[in-house]
Amino acid sequence: MRPLLCLMSLALLSASGAAIARDKKPDNLRPVGKAVDCVQIHQIHQIHQIHQIQSTEVRDDSTIDFKMLGGKIYRNTLPNSCSSLGFEQKFMYKTSLSQLCSVDIITVLHNMGGGIDRGASCGLGKFQPMEKVPAGG
Repeated sequence: MRPLLCLMSLALLSASGAAIARDKKPDNLRPVGKAVDCVQIHQIHQIHQIHQIQSTEVRDDSTIDFKMLGGKIYRNTLPNSCSSLGFEQKFMYKTSLSQLCSVDIITVLHNMGGGIDRGASCGLGKFQPMEKVPAGG
C-alpha cells in the first residue's frame, strides 16, 4: 500500500465560532483521561476511507477542538500561540499517515482576494480527550 498524502483544510466559518475564539468564553467541556500523541484522520473500511475527524473548532490562537466520528472530542492546545489562527478560523495540514500527531505542523489559511494564502505554520500539542459537562454540573 503506497503512503497516502492527505491535504486537508478544516475550518469553522460560522460567526458564532469566531466570537467564541475572540471572547474566550467558557465551554461546556472538561478534560477526561490522559492526553494522547495522535488521533486517527481516517480509517480504511473495505475499499472506502472513513474520515474520523468530522469537524474542528478553532477556539483561539492556541486551541483547536477536533470533533470525531462517534462524538468524541479531542482538544489540542498548541505549545505556542499560532498567529491569526483564532481570527482566520481555518488551517491545513499534510501527512502521509492515517494519524495526526503532536509532532505534526498546521498552517493557518488566509482569505486573500477570492483565493487562499498560507499563513503561520505551528506545531501541535497532545490531544486531550474532553467530555461534555452535564447540565447543572
